[in-house]
Amino acid sequence: METESLNRKTSSSSPKNSIINGDGETKTKPISNGSDGDDGGGGDVTLKAKMSLINGCTVIVGSIIGSGIFVSPTGVLMYTGSVNLALIVWIVSGLFSMVGAYCYAELGTMITKSGADYAYIMETFGPFMAFIRLWIECMIVRPCSQAIVALTFSVYVMKPFFPECQPPEDSARLLAVCCILVLTFVNCWDVKWATAVQDIFTYAKLLALFIIIASGLYQLYLGRTEYFTFENTDTRVTSLALSFYSGLFAYNGWNYLNFIIEELKDPVKNLPRAIAISCTLVTVVYVLANVSFYTLLSPTEVLGSQAVAVTYAERAFGVIAWTIPVFVALSTFGAVNGILLTSSRLFYAGANEGQMPEILTMIQIQRFTPTPAVLAMAVLSMLYLTVSDIFALINYVGFATWLSIGVAVLCLPWLRWAQPNLPRPIRVPLIFPIVYLIATVFVTVVPMYASPVETGYGILMILSSIPVYLIFIAWKSKPLWFQKSMVTVTRFLQKVLMVLGKTKPAQV
Repeated sequence: METESLNRKTSSSSPKNSIINGDGETKTKPISNGSDGDDGGGGDVTLKAKMSLINGCTVIVGSIIGSGIFVSPTGVLMYTGSVNLALIVWIVSGLFSMVGAYCYAELGTMITKSGADYAYIMETFGPFMAFIRLWIECMIVRPCSQAIVALTFSVYVMKPFFPECQPPEDSARLLAVCCILVLTFVNCWDVKWATAVQDIFTYAKLLALFIIIASGLYQLYLGRTEYFTFENTDTRVTSLALSFYSGLFAYNGWNYLNFIIEELKDPVKNLPRAIAISCTLVTVVYVLANVSFYTLLSPTEVLGSQAVAVTYAERAFGVIAWTIPVFVALSTFGAVNGILLTSSRLFYAGANEGQMPEILTMIQIQRFTPTPAVLAMAVLSMLYLTVSDIFALINYVGFATWLSIGVAVLCLPWLRWAQPNLPRPIRVPLIFPIVYLIATVFVTVVPMYASPVETGYGILMILSSIPVYLIFIAWKSKPLWFQKSMVTVTRFLQKVLMVLGKTKPAQV
Protein backbone atom coordinates (compact mmCIF):
# COMPACT_ATOMS: atom_id res chain seq x y z
CA MET A 1 0.00 0.00 0.00
CA GLU A 2 1.95 2.96 -1.31
CA THR A 3 1.52 6.10 0.78
CA GLU A 4 3.67 9.14 1.41
CA SER A 5 5.08 9.88 4.85
CA LEU A 6 4.68 13.28 6.45
CA ASN A 7 7.25 15.67 4.96
CA ARG A 8 10.32 15.98 7.18
CA LYS A 9 13.87 17.19 6.70
CA THR A 10 15.26 13.68 6.58
CA SER A 11 16.76 11.64 3.78
CA SER A 12 15.06 8.63 2.20
CA SER A 13 17.69 6.39 3.80
CA SER A 14 16.68 7.30 7.34
CA PRO A 15 16.37 4.30 9.67
CA LYS A 16 12.99 2.76 10.34
CA ASN A 17 10.83 4.43 12.94
CA SER A 18 12.83 7.68 12.88
CA ILE A 19 11.54 10.37 15.19
CA ILE A 20 12.20 14.10 14.92
CA ASN A 21 12.84 15.82 18.23
CA GLY A 22 12.32 19.48 19.03
CA ASP A 23 15.77 20.46 17.76
CA GLY A 24 15.28 18.87 14.36
CA GLU A 25 17.59 15.94 15.15
CA THR A 26 16.63 12.40 14.14
CA LYS A 27 16.42 9.68 16.76
CA THR A 28 15.58 6.03 16.28
CA LYS A 29 13.11 4.17 18.42
CA PRO A 30 11.87 0.61 18.02
CA ILE A 31 8.21 -0.09 17.54
CA SER A 32 6.85 -1.02 20.95
CA ASN A 33 8.27 -4.33 22.12
CA GLY A 34 8.00 -3.90 25.82
CA SER A 35 10.84 -1.41 26.13
CA ASP A 36 11.16 2.23 25.28
CA GLY A 37 14.86 2.75 25.63
CA ASP A 38 17.18 3.96 22.94
CA ASP A 39 19.38 1.51 21.15
CA GLY A 40 22.43 3.32 22.31
CA GLY A 41 23.82 4.17 18.91
CA GLY A 42 23.03 5.28 15.42
CA GLY A 43 21.52 3.24 12.63
CA ASP A 44 18.84 0.59 12.66
CA VAL A 45 17.57 -0.85 15.90
CA THR A 46 18.24 -4.57 16.14
CA LEU A 47 16.83 -7.16 18.50
CA LYS A 48 19.35 -9.00 20.64
CA ALA A 49 19.06 -12.52 22.02
CA LYS A 50 18.67 -11.84 25.75
CA MET A 51 15.85 -14.23 26.72
CA SER A 52 16.73 -17.35 28.69
CA LEU A 53 14.80 -20.61 28.88
CA ILE A 54 12.94 -19.32 31.94
CA ASN A 55 12.03 -16.12 30.10
CA GLY A 56 10.72 -18.20 27.19
CA CYS A 57 8.58 -20.26 29.55
CA THR A 58 7.10 -17.15 31.15
CA VAL A 59 6.25 -15.71 27.73
CA ILE A 60 4.28 -18.83 26.78
CA VAL A 61 2.63 -19.31 30.18
CA GLY A 62 1.79 -15.62 30.47
CA SER A 63 0.35 -15.58 26.94
CA ILE A 64 -1.81 -18.68 27.43
CA ILE A 65 -3.26 -18.09 30.89
CA GLY A 66 -5.79 -15.29 30.60
CA SER A 67 -9.57 -15.29 30.72
CA GLY A 68 -10.07 -18.71 29.12
CA ILE A 69 -9.80 -20.80 32.27
CA PHE A 70 -12.47 -18.63 33.93
CA VAL A 71 -14.86 -18.65 30.94
CA SER A 72 -14.31 -21.92 29.11
CA PRO A 73 -15.37 -24.42 31.84
CA THR A 74 -18.98 -23.50 31.10
CA GLY A 75 -18.50 -23.72 27.33
CA VAL A 76 -16.74 -27.10 27.47
CA LEU A 77 -19.35 -28.62 29.79
CA MET A 78 -22.18 -27.16 27.71
CA TYR A 79 -21.17 -29.34 24.75
CA THR A 80 -19.81 -32.44 26.53
CA GLY A 81 -22.65 -32.88 29.00
CA SER A 82 -20.59 -34.70 31.65
CA VAL A 83 -17.78 -33.66 33.97
CA ASN A 84 -15.43 -36.53 33.12
CA LEU A 85 -15.66 -35.94 29.36
CA ALA A 86 -15.12 -32.23 29.97
CA LEU A 87 -11.88 -33.00 31.83
CA ILE A 88 -10.79 -35.27 28.96
CA VAL A 89 -11.41 -32.40 26.52
CA TRP A 90 -9.21 -30.14 28.67
CA ILE A 91 -6.39 -32.72 28.64
CA VAL A 92 -6.66 -33.40 24.89
CA SER A 93 -6.77 -29.65 24.16
CA GLY A 94 -3.49 -29.27 26.05
CA LEU A 95 -1.87 -32.13 24.14
CA PHE A 96 -3.21 -30.74 20.85
CA SER A 97 -1.66 -27.35 21.62
CA MET A 98 1.64 -29.00 22.57
CA VAL A 99 1.79 -30.88 19.24
CA GLY A 100 1.11 -27.64 17.33
CA ALA A 101 3.75 -25.80 19.31
CA TYR A 102 6.27 -28.58 18.62
CA CYS A 103 5.60 -28.23 14.88
CA TYR A 104 6.17 -24.49 15.23
CA ALA A 105 9.57 -25.27 16.80
CA GLU A 106 10.83 -26.66 13.47
CA LEU A 107 9.29 -23.81 11.49
CA GLY A 108 10.62 -21.17 13.88
CA THR A 109 14.23 -22.37 13.73
CA MET A 110 14.06 -22.90 9.95
CA ILE A 111 12.36 -19.57 9.03
CA THR A 112 13.71 -16.99 11.47
CA LYS A 113 11.87 -13.92 10.09
CA SER A 114 9.63 -12.05 12.54
CA GLY A 115 5.90 -12.59 12.24
CA ALA A 116 5.76 -16.29 13.20
CA ASP A 117 3.08 -18.18 11.22
CA TYR A 118 2.54 -15.16 8.96
CA ALA A 119 6.19 -15.41 7.90
CA TYR A 120 5.99 -19.20 7.49
CA ILE A 121 2.99 -18.96 5.17
CA MET A 122 4.62 -16.10 3.25
CA GLU A 123 7.73 -18.20 2.59
CA THR A 124 5.77 -21.36 1.74
CA PHE A 125 2.59 -20.34 -0.06
CA GLY A 126 3.30 -16.75 -1.08
CA PRO A 127 1.81 -13.32 -0.34
CA PHE A 128 -1.86 -14.12 -1.03
CA MET A 129 -2.17 -16.88 1.57
CA ALA A 130 0.00 -14.87 3.97
CA PHE A 131 -2.31 -11.89 3.65
CA ILE A 132 -5.35 -14.05 4.44
CA ARG A 133 -3.57 -15.21 7.61
CA LEU A 134 -2.67 -11.61 8.47
CA TRP A 135 -6.26 -10.50 7.82
CA ILE A 136 -7.66 -13.28 10.03
CA GLU A 137 -5.33 -12.38 12.89
CA CYS A 138 -5.70 -8.59 12.70
CA MET A 139 -9.39 -8.35 11.81
CA ILE A 140 -10.83 -11.36 13.66
CA VAL A 141 -8.61 -13.18 16.16
CA ARG A 142 -6.89 -10.35 18.05
CA PRO A 143 -9.84 -7.90 18.34
CA CYS A 144 -12.38 -10.68 18.93
CA SER A 145 -10.20 -12.22 21.66
CA GLN A 146 -9.86 -8.79 23.24
CA ALA A 147 -13.65 -8.35 23.19
CA ILE A 148 -14.08 -11.76 24.89
CA VAL A 149 -11.58 -10.93 27.62
CA ALA A 150 -13.09 -7.46 28.18
CA LEU A 151 -16.57 -8.98 28.50
CA THR A 152 -15.20 -11.52 30.97
CA PHE A 153 -13.71 -8.66 32.98
CA SER A 154 -17.05 -6.84 33.12
CA VAL A 155 -18.99 -9.99 34.05
CA TYR A 156 -16.66 -10.74 36.98
CA VAL A 157 -16.71 -7.13 38.17
CA MET A 158 -20.53 -7.00 38.09
CA LYS A 159 -21.31 -10.53 39.29
CA PRO A 160 -21.07 -9.74 43.04
CA PHE A 161 -23.78 -7.10 42.52
CA PHE A 162 -26.05 -9.60 40.74
CA PRO A 163 -25.57 -12.79 42.77
CA GLU A 164 -28.94 -14.32 41.85
CA CYS A 165 -29.04 -13.46 38.13
CA GLN A 166 -26.90 -12.61 35.13
CA PRO A 167 -25.56 -9.04 34.88
CA PRO A 168 -27.42 -6.86 32.33
CA GLU A 169 -25.94 -7.29 28.85
CA ASP A 170 -25.86 -3.59 28.01
CA SER A 171 -24.11 -2.76 31.27
CA ALA A 172 -21.56 -5.52 30.69
CA ARG A 173 -20.82 -4.19 27.21
CA LEU A 174 -20.43 -0.61 28.44
CA LEU A 175 -18.05 -1.69 31.19
CA ALA A 176 -16.06 -3.73 28.64
CA VAL A 177 -15.81 -0.60 26.46
CA CYS A 178 -14.53 1.38 29.46
CA CYS A 179 -11.91 -1.32 30.12
CA ILE A 180 -10.67 -1.18 26.52
CA LEU A 181 -10.62 2.64 26.48
CA VAL A 182 -8.64 2.91 29.72
CA LEU A 183 -6.02 0.43 28.53
CA THR A 184 -5.90 2.05 25.10
CA PHE A 185 -4.96 5.30 26.82
CA VAL A 186 -2.31 3.53 28.91
CA ASN A 187 -0.74 1.88 25.84
CA CYS A 188 -0.83 5.12 23.85
CA TRP A 189 0.64 7.17 26.69
CA ASP A 190 3.66 5.20 27.90
CA VAL A 191 5.11 1.76 27.15
CA LYS A 192 6.46 1.59 30.71
CA TRP A 193 2.93 1.98 32.06
CA ALA A 194 1.71 -0.80 29.80
CA THR A 195 4.48 -3.22 30.78
CA ALA A 196 4.00 -2.42 34.47
CA VAL A 197 0.28 -3.20 34.17
CA GLN A 198 1.17 -6.47 32.45
CA ASP A 199 3.60 -7.56 35.18
CA ILE A 200 1.32 -6.67 38.10
CA PHE A 201 -1.80 -8.30 36.71
CA THR A 202 0.06 -11.47 35.70
CA TYR A 203 0.75 -12.11 39.37
CA ALA A 204 -2.94 -11.61 40.13
CA LYS A 205 -4.12 -14.35 37.79
CA LEU A 206 -1.50 -16.80 39.01
CA LEU A 207 -2.46 -16.11 42.61
CA ALA A 208 -6.17 -16.60 41.82
CA LEU A 209 -5.49 -19.97 40.18
CA PHE A 210 -3.21 -21.07 43.03
CA ILE A 211 -5.90 -20.29 45.62
CA ILE A 212 -8.57 -22.15 43.62
CA ILE A 213 -6.35 -25.22 43.05
CA ALA A 214 -5.23 -25.38 46.69
CA SER A 215 -8.80 -25.24 47.95
CA GLY A 216 -9.88 -27.81 45.37
CA LEU A 217 -7.19 -30.26 46.44
CA TYR A 218 -8.41 -29.85 50.01
CA GLN A 219 -11.97 -30.64 48.90
CA LEU A 220 -10.68 -33.77 47.15
CA TYR A 221 -8.97 -34.76 50.38
CA LEU A 222 -12.37 -34.46 52.08
CA GLY A 223 -13.83 -36.86 49.48
CA ARG A 224 -15.90 -34.43 47.36
CA THR A 225 -15.98 -36.52 44.17
CA GLU A 226 -19.71 -37.06 43.55
CA TYR A 227 -19.82 -35.02 40.34
CA PHE A 228 -16.97 -36.81 38.56
CA THR A 229 -19.03 -39.10 36.32
CA PHE A 230 -19.88 -39.66 32.65
CA GLU A 231 -23.57 -39.11 33.36
CA ASN A 232 -25.45 -37.13 30.66
CA THR A 233 -22.53 -37.35 28.21
CA ASP A 234 -23.38 -35.83 24.81
CA THR A 235 -22.08 -38.35 22.25
CA ARG A 236 -22.73 -36.25 19.16
CA VAL A 237 -19.58 -35.60 17.15
CA THR A 238 -20.65 -32.03 16.38
CA SER A 239 -21.04 -31.19 20.07
CA LEU A 240 -17.64 -32.67 20.86
CA ALA A 241 -16.04 -30.50 18.18
CA LEU A 242 -17.68 -27.36 19.59
CA SER A 243 -16.44 -28.28 23.06
CA PHE A 244 -12.90 -28.14 21.70
CA TYR A 245 -13.48 -24.55 20.56
CA SER A 246 -13.93 -23.51 24.18
CA GLY A 247 -11.10 -25.73 25.43
CA LEU A 248 -8.62 -24.64 22.77
CA PHE A 249 -9.56 -20.99 23.27
CA ALA A 250 -8.19 -21.25 26.80
CA TYR A 251 -4.85 -22.52 25.40
CA ASN A 252 -4.61 -19.80 22.75
CA GLY A 253 -1.19 -18.12 22.89
CA TRP A 254 1.13 -21.15 22.75
CA ASN A 255 2.66 -19.82 19.50
CA TYR A 256 3.54 -16.34 20.83
CA LEU A 257 7.17 -17.21 21.62
CA ASN A 258 7.72 -17.76 17.89
CA PHE A 259 6.93 -14.07 17.32
CA ILE A 260 10.07 -13.15 19.29
CA ILE A 261 12.27 -16.17 18.57
CA GLU A 262 15.10 -13.87 17.44
CA GLU A 263 15.37 -12.65 21.04
CA LEU A 264 15.67 -16.17 22.52
CA LYS A 265 19.10 -17.47 23.44
CA ASP A 266 20.03 -20.76 21.73
CA PRO A 267 16.57 -21.27 20.20
CA VAL A 268 17.42 -24.72 18.84
CA LYS A 269 17.75 -25.99 22.39
CA ASN A 270 15.54 -23.62 24.35
CA LEU A 271 12.48 -23.33 22.06
CA PRO A 272 11.41 -27.01 22.28
CA ARG A 273 12.25 -27.08 26.00
CA ALA A 274 10.19 -23.95 26.66
CA ILE A 275 7.29 -25.45 24.71
CA ALA A 276 7.39 -28.76 26.58
CA ILE A 277 7.70 -27.17 30.03
CA SER A 278 5.11 -24.44 29.48
CA CYS A 279 2.42 -26.50 27.76
CA THR A 280 2.74 -29.26 30.36
CA LEU A 281 2.54 -26.74 33.20
CA VAL A 282 -0.49 -24.96 31.75
CA THR A 283 -2.30 -28.25 31.06
CA VAL A 284 -1.76 -29.40 34.66
CA VAL A 285 -2.92 -26.04 36.04
CA TYR A 286 -6.03 -25.97 33.83
CA VAL A 287 -7.05 -29.55 34.64
CA LEU A 288 -6.53 -29.03 38.39
CA ALA A 289 -8.51 -25.77 38.29
CA ASN A 290 -11.41 -27.57 36.59
CA VAL A 291 -11.20 -30.42 39.07
CA SER A 292 -11.41 -27.83 41.84
CA PHE A 293 -14.55 -26.27 40.33
CA TYR A 294 -16.32 -29.63 40.18
CA THR A 295 -15.51 -30.61 43.77
CA LEU A 296 -18.16 -28.16 44.99
CA LEU A 297 -20.22 -27.18 41.92
CA SER A 298 -22.65 -29.47 40.16
CA PRO A 299 -22.81 -29.47 36.34
CA THR A 300 -26.10 -27.57 36.59
CA GLU A 301 -24.47 -24.83 38.69
CA VAL A 302 -21.54 -24.51 36.27
CA LEU A 303 -23.86 -24.29 33.26
CA GLY A 304 -25.96 -21.65 35.00
CA SER A 305 -22.99 -19.40 35.77
CA GLN A 306 -21.20 -16.95 33.50
CA ALA A 307 -18.60 -16.47 36.23
CA VAL A 308 -17.65 -19.96 37.40
CA ALA A 309 -14.84 -18.79 39.68
CA VAL A 310 -17.23 -16.41 41.50
CA THR A 311 -19.79 -19.17 42.07
CA TYR A 312 -17.03 -21.48 43.30
CA ALA A 313 -15.65 -18.82 45.64
CA GLU A 314 -19.08 -18.25 47.19
CA ARG A 315 -19.23 -21.94 48.08
CA ALA A 316 -15.60 -22.41 49.12
CA PHE A 317 -14.55 -19.20 50.87
CA GLY A 318 -17.64 -17.75 52.52
CA VAL A 319 -17.11 -14.18 53.74
CA ILE A 320 -13.84 -13.76 51.81
CA ALA A 321 -15.36 -14.98 48.56
CA TRP A 322 -15.07 -11.45 47.14
CA THR A 323 -11.30 -11.93 46.75
CA ILE A 324 -11.59 -14.38 43.82
CA PRO A 325 -13.69 -12.16 41.49
CA VAL A 326 -11.29 -9.31 42.31
CA PHE A 327 -8.30 -11.43 41.29
CA VAL A 328 -10.07 -12.71 38.15
CA ALA A 329 -11.08 -9.17 37.17
CA LEU A 330 -7.46 -8.08 37.62
CA SER A 331 -6.33 -11.07 35.54
CA THR A 332 -8.65 -10.31 32.64
CA PHE A 333 -7.83 -6.59 32.83
CA GLY A 334 -4.17 -7.50 32.40
CA ALA A 335 -5.02 -9.89 29.54
CA VAL A 336 -6.72 -7.07 27.59
CA ASN A 337 -3.58 -5.01 28.13
CA GLY A 338 -1.40 -7.86 26.89
CA ILE A 339 -3.29 -8.14 23.59
CA LEU A 340 -2.95 -4.41 22.99
CA LEU A 341 0.73 -4.49 23.94
CA THR A 342 1.73 -7.35 21.61
CA SER A 343 -0.42 -6.69 18.54
CA SER A 344 1.88 -3.97 17.17
CA ARG A 345 4.44 -6.68 16.25
CA LEU A 346 2.05 -8.33 13.83
CA PHE A 347 1.01 -5.03 12.26
CA TYR A 348 4.69 -4.16 11.86
CA ALA A 349 5.58 -7.51 10.24
CA GLY A 350 2.70 -7.16 7.78
CA ALA A 351 3.60 -3.58 6.90
CA ASN A 352 7.23 -4.57 6.24
CA GLU A 353 5.87 -6.88 3.53
CA GLY A 354 3.71 -4.08 2.14
CA GLN A 355 0.49 -5.79 3.25
CA MET A 356 -0.69 -3.34 5.89
CA PRO A 357 -1.20 0.45 5.82
CA GLU A 358 1.99 2.33 6.58
CA ILE A 359 0.23 4.33 9.29
CA LEU A 360 0.02 1.19 11.47
CA THR A 361 3.82 0.93 11.73
CA MET A 362 4.23 4.50 12.95
CA ILE A 363 4.92 5.66 16.48
CA GLN A 364 3.96 8.78 18.41
CA ILE A 365 6.78 11.31 18.20
CA GLN A 366 6.49 12.41 21.84
CA ARG A 367 5.30 9.29 23.67
CA PHE A 368 7.20 6.74 21.49
CA THR A 369 4.21 4.36 21.44
CA PRO A 370 2.56 2.56 18.46
CA THR A 371 -0.55 4.72 18.76
CA PRO A 372 -2.19 3.93 15.37
CA ALA A 373 -1.93 0.15 15.86
CA VAL A 374 -3.32 0.39 19.39
CA LEU A 375 -6.22 2.58 18.30
CA ALA A 376 -7.05 0.25 15.39
CA MET A 377 -7.17 -2.72 17.77
CA ALA A 378 -9.39 -0.82 20.20
CA VAL A 379 -11.90 0.25 17.53
CA LEU A 380 -12.18 -3.26 16.07
CA SER A 381 -12.59 -4.79 19.54
CA MET A 382 -15.42 -2.42 20.38
CA LEU A 383 -17.18 -3.36 17.14
CA TYR A 384 -17.16 -7.00 18.26
CA LEU A 385 -18.75 -5.92 21.55
CA THR A 386 -22.01 -5.45 19.66
CA VAL A 387 -22.27 -9.22 20.26
CA SER A 388 -22.59 -9.88 23.99
CA ASP A 389 -22.67 -13.70 23.74
CA ILE A 390 -19.17 -14.73 24.83
CA PHE A 391 -19.55 -18.28 23.51
CA ALA A 392 -20.66 -17.06 20.06
CA LEU A 393 -17.53 -14.90 19.98
CA ILE A 394 -15.41 -17.92 20.99
CA ASN A 395 -16.87 -19.83 18.03
CA TYR A 396 -15.96 -16.95 15.69
CA VAL A 397 -12.37 -16.78 16.91
CA GLY A 398 -12.03 -20.57 17.24
CA PHE A 399 -12.93 -21.29 13.63
CA ALA A 400 -10.65 -18.56 12.25
CA THR A 401 -7.73 -19.35 14.58
CA TRP A 402 -7.49 -23.07 14.09
CA LEU A 403 -8.09 -22.90 10.34
CA SER A 404 -5.22 -20.43 9.87
CA ILE A 405 -2.88 -22.19 12.31
CA GLY A 406 -3.64 -25.45 10.50
CA VAL A 407 -2.44 -23.83 7.26
CA ALA A 408 0.76 -22.75 9.05
CA VAL A 409 1.39 -26.32 10.26
CA LEU A 410 0.80 -27.53 6.68
CA CYS A 411 3.92 -25.52 5.79
CA LEU A 412 6.04 -28.13 7.58
CA PRO A 413 5.28 -31.22 5.42
CA TRP A 414 4.98 -29.03 2.32
CA LEU A 415 8.49 -27.64 2.79
CA ARG A 416 9.81 -31.15 3.51
CA TRP A 417 8.60 -32.06 0.01
CA ALA A 418 9.25 -28.79 -1.88
CA GLN A 419 12.53 -27.76 -0.25
CA PRO A 420 14.12 -30.84 1.35
CA ASN A 421 17.58 -29.23 1.52
CA LEU A 422 16.59 -26.31 3.75
CA PRO A 423 18.57 -26.32 7.02
CA ARG A 424 16.39 -27.72 9.80
CA PRO A 425 18.05 -27.37 13.23
CA ILE A 426 14.98 -29.11 14.70
CA ARG A 427 13.38 -31.95 12.74
CA VAL A 428 9.93 -32.97 13.95
CA PRO A 429 8.63 -36.48 13.12
CA LEU A 430 6.03 -36.11 10.35
CA ILE A 431 3.43 -37.90 12.46
CA PHE A 432 3.08 -34.73 14.57
CA PRO A 433 1.94 -32.36 11.78
CA ILE A 434 -0.22 -35.13 10.28
CA VAL A 435 -2.03 -35.69 13.59
CA TYR A 436 -2.40 -31.95 14.09
CA LEU A 437 -3.83 -31.42 10.60
CA ILE A 438 -6.35 -34.24 11.02
CA ALA A 439 -7.46 -32.75 14.35
CA THR A 440 -7.65 -29.29 12.75
CA VAL A 441 -10.00 -30.60 10.07
CA PHE A 442 -12.15 -32.09 12.82
CA VAL A 443 -12.44 -28.88 14.85
CA THR A 444 -13.08 -26.66 11.83
CA VAL A 445 -15.22 -28.71 9.45
CA VAL A 446 -17.54 -30.52 11.90
CA PRO A 447 -18.78 -27.33 13.68
CA MET A 448 -20.02 -26.02 10.33
CA TYR A 449 -22.96 -28.37 10.77
CA ALA A 450 -23.45 -27.78 14.48
CA SER A 451 -22.99 -24.00 14.50
CA PRO A 452 -23.59 -22.82 10.92
CA VAL A 453 -24.37 -19.18 11.78
CA GLU A 454 -21.15 -18.47 13.71
CA THR A 455 -18.94 -20.41 11.28
CA GLY A 456 -20.76 -18.75 8.36
CA TYR A 457 -19.91 -15.31 9.73
CA GLY A 458 -16.34 -16.50 10.26
CA ILE A 459 -16.07 -17.67 6.64
CA LEU A 460 -17.50 -14.37 5.35
CA MET A 461 -14.98 -12.39 7.40
CA ILE A 462 -12.16 -14.54 6.00
CA LEU A 463 -13.42 -14.20 2.41
CA SER A 464 -13.59 -10.42 2.83
CA SER A 465 -9.78 -10.49 2.65
CA ILE A 466 -9.88 -11.36 -1.07
CA PRO A 467 -11.24 -8.04 -2.44
CA VAL A 468 -9.01 -6.14 0.00
CA TYR A 469 -5.95 -8.01 -1.31
CA LEU A 470 -6.91 -7.53 -4.95
CA ILE A 471 -7.58 -3.79 -4.61
CA PHE A 472 -4.88 -2.64 -2.20
CA ILE A 473 -2.01 -5.11 -2.82
CA ALA A 474 -2.27 -7.05 -6.08
CA TRP A 475 -3.42 -4.04 -8.11
CA LYS A 476 -0.13 -2.23 -8.77
CA SER A 477 -1.16 0.31 -11.43
CA LYS A 478 -3.63 2.26 -9.33
CA PRO A 479 -5.04 5.52 -10.75
CA LEU A 480 -3.29 8.71 -9.68
CA TRP A 481 -6.39 9.96 -7.85
CA PHE A 482 -6.42 6.76 -5.76
CA GLN A 483 -2.76 7.11 -4.82
CA LYS A 484 -3.23 10.77 -3.92
CA SER A 485 -6.26 9.89 -1.79
CA MET A 486 -4.23 7.33 0.16
CA VAL A 487 -1.43 9.84 0.67
CA THR A 488 -3.93 12.47 1.86
CA VAL A 489 -5.51 10.07 4.35
CA THR A 490 -2.12 9.00 5.69
CA ARG A 491 -0.93 12.60 6.05
CA PHE A 492 -4.15 13.56 7.83
CA LEU A 493 -3.84 10.68 10.31
CA GLN A 494 -0.17 11.48 10.90
CA LYS A 495 -1.01 15.08 11.74
CA VAL A 496 -3.92 14.15 13.99
CA LEU A 497 -2.02 11.44 15.86
CA MET A 498 1.42 13.10 15.65
CA VAL A 499 3.09 9.91 14.46
CA LEU A 500 6.04 9.20 12.19
CA GLY A 501 7.51 6.08 10.62
CA LYS A 502 10.06 5.39 7.93
CA THR A 503 10.35 8.51 5.84
CA LYS A 504 10.51 8.35 2.07
CA PRO A 505 9.86 10.69 -0.85
CA ALA A 506 6.50 10.98 -2.52
CA GLN A 507 5.58 8.10 -4.88
CA VAL A 508 2.84 9.88 -6.83
